Amino acid sequence: MTKELIINAAPQGVEIALLEDKKLVELHNEKADANFAVGDLYLGKVKKLIPGLNAAFIDVGFEKDAFLHYTDLSPYIKSILKFTNAGINDKTEGGMDFSKFVVEPEIVKTGKIAEVLSGRPNVLVQILKEPIAAKGPRLSCELSLPGRFVVITPFNDVIAVSRKIHSSEERKRLQKIIEAIKPKNFGVIVRTAAEGKNTAELHEDLLSLVQTWQTMQANLKEAIPPSKILSEQGKANSMLRDLLNEDFNRIVVNDKTIFADTKNYIQRIAPEKIDIVTYYNNGSPIFDSFGITKQVKAAFGKTVNLPSGAYLIIEHTEALHVIDVNSGYKSVSNNQEQNALETNLEAAEEIARQLRLRDLGGIIVVDFIDMKLMENKKRLADSMEQFMKTDRAKHAVLPISKFGLMQITRQRMKPEMNINTSEICPSCNGSGKISSTIILEDEIEKNLSYLIMQNHKGLTIEVNPILYSFLTCGFISKRRKWSWKYKQKIKVVSKSTYHLTEFRFFDDSDEEIKL
Repeated sequence: MTKELIINAAPQGVEIALLEDKKLVELHNEKADANFAVGDLYLGKVKKLIPGLNAAFIDVGFEKDAFLHYTDLSPYIKSILKFTNAGINDKTEGGMDFSKFVVEPEIVKTGKIAEVLSGRPNVLVQILKEPIAAKGPRLSCELSLPGRFVVITPFNDVIAVSRKIHSSEERKRLQKIIEAIKPKNFGVIVRTAAEGKNTAELHEDLLSLVQTWQTMQANLKEAIPPSKILSEQGKANSMLRDLLNEDFNRIVVNDKTIFADTKNYIQRIAPEKIDIVTYYNNGSPIFDSFGITKQVKAAFGKTVNLPSGAYLIIEHTEALHVIDVNSGYKSVSNNQEQNALETNLEAAEEIARQLRLRDLGGIIVVDFIDMKLMENKKRLADSMEQFMKTDRAKHAVLPISKFGLMQITRQRMKPEMNINTSEICPSCNGSGKISSTIILEDEIEKNLSYLIMQNHKGLTIEVNPILYSFLTCGFISKRRKWSWKYKQKIKVVSKSTYHLTEFRFFDDSDEEIKL
C-alpha cells in the first residue's frame, strides 16, 4: 500500500488529505483560528464541582467550561496539583529539576472528586476531546506526550510495551533498553513503531520528549489560568509522527513555510525519507491535481455510490449514525445469497473508509442486506474487522444481530467532518440545489455501462446544451471515447428544455429507457 499526504494551505486554514493507493481515506481541516486541539496542555481553574456526576467543570478559556470526570483524573492527581502549584511559583533560574520531584501517593479509583479538588485549585489538564456542538472540551489529568517511538507519562515509573508487538524476545529487548535510558519520574509506553529500533533511536526520541516537558515547565512559570501551556504539534506533523513508515512515498505541500517545517521535521525523525517531501507550484489547485476534490464531492453527502451500482444512505441523529446498504441494480448472478454477500462486502470496505473520512464517532448502526447463512454473516463481520484495522481511532465491531444489524462504536475526538456537496442550481437561480456536476460524467457513464450490459443497442443520450458541448467537444470527445470503449455508436443530442444535470437515454426505436 502506498500512502501520500497532500497539504493544501489557504488563508482560512490548512486542509490535509491522506491517500492510500490514490484513494482518499482521511481529510483533516486545521482552521487558522482553532484554539483547542487534542493533546494540548492547559492551566485550568476548577470552577464548579458536581458531586452527583463525580465530575468538575474547569475553565480553560473556552466559552463553555470544560468537563473533567473523576475517571479521567490521573492516579497521580495529588502529584499534578503539587507540581502545578510549584511550577507556577518556581523562582529557580534553571527551572525545577523534575527528577528530584517527590511523587505523592496514588488516589483510590472509587474516590470522590470533591475530596480531591477541594478548594478549587489550579490544575494542569490535557484536552481529551475537542469542543463538539454546544459542549466544551473534555479533559484528562492523565498527561502524556507522544513521540514517534515512545510516549512519556510523567509522575510514574511504569514501562509498557505495545500489545501489537507480538514477539516476546522483542518486547523484552525494548523493555531492557527503556529501563536503561528512562529518566526518573517518567513512565514510558513503547509504541508499535519502535519494533526493531536501536537504543540510539529510542534514546533520541525520549530525550526530545523530555525536552518538550521542560519547555512546558518553563511556560508554566507565573502562568495565570486559563492559559495554554503546551500545544500539540501541527496536524500534518502529528500525522507523520503516527503514520510514517516504509509505505509512505510522497508528501506534497503548496505552502513554502509548511514545506520547510515538514522537511525539517522529516529530517529530524526519518532523514532517509527527506526526498519524499515536494513543493507544489503548478498553478492549478493542488486538490484538483490529485483528484481529491472529485473524491470529496463523491464521498460526502447523504448518498454514497459504489462502483457496482450499490449505494449507501448515511443518516445522522442526535444519538447515533445510521447506514443503510442498498443493492441498486447490482446483479452478479442468479444466486440471491451470493449477491447479498458480495454487495455487503463491497459496502463494508466503503463504510470503513467513510468512518475515517467523515470521522464519525459514537454509535454507528449498519443495516446490511439480509443474508441467511451464518458463515456469510461471520465472513462479513470478520471482513469489517479487517477493513477497520487501519483506523487509528479506538473502535469495536459487534457481530450481526438477528435483525441483520451491525453495531460499531468508534472513538469521537473532534466534531465530525461534514461537507456540503450540493451546488446552487443555475437553472432556478439559486432557489434549489442539485448534485455536484463534477461527478455527472461518471454518473452518465455508469448508467450507460449498465444499459449496454442489458443488451440495449443504438443508444441516444439527451442532455442540456452545456453538457452537450462538454461531451462532444474535441476530436477525441467523451462521446467518441464511449463509442470506442463499448464498441457501438452512441449518439448525444442537445435539449434546451433540460436543466443542467438532466439526462435521458433512448434506444434505437426512440423509446425512452427508464432507469
